[in-house]
Amino acid sequence: MKRSMRGSMHLAAAALLALAAAVAAQPAPHGAGLAQQPEKAAAQQAAEAWLALVDAGKYGESWDRSAAIFRGAIGKDAWASAVGAVRGPLGRVTSRKLRSADYRTSLPGAPDGKYVVIQYDTAFEHKAAAVETITPTVDPDGRWRVSGYYVR
Repeated sequence: MKRSMRGSMHLAAAALLALAAAVAAQPAPHGAGLAQQPEKAAAQQAAEAWLALVDAGKYGESWDRSAAIFRGAIGKDAWASAVGAVRGPLGRVTSRKLRSADYRTSLPGAPDGKYVVIQYDTAFEHKAAAVETITPTVDPDGRWRVSGYYVR
């Protein structure tokens, strides 16, 4: 039983990370521009606050502060284990620079809504060049929260 449960958790984590990867590969829609600037700013602020938790190793707290769709896709312990396995070997963040922020209302495998796909060029202690993709969404309470995260 424990083995199949572990496999399910890894599958959920893989599905969440695959969603973020698919989103990163999608081109931005035409016409997304100035009208979404306040939304992009709010999403970026939420993403950076969430990333600060992950950077500090507060993986459980990052799950607590993630979007409902995120929490529904992976349990807290499974998330902490998955993100720790990915981020731990990279070491601390030495720099992070905004690469892009694209507003979307539709993403593959996710319900329609408000999303901003944000990419950062990030340098870690043990990986000099990485791209972090983080996707905040508007939760039912109207607040921006992270719904996906991927490091490449």
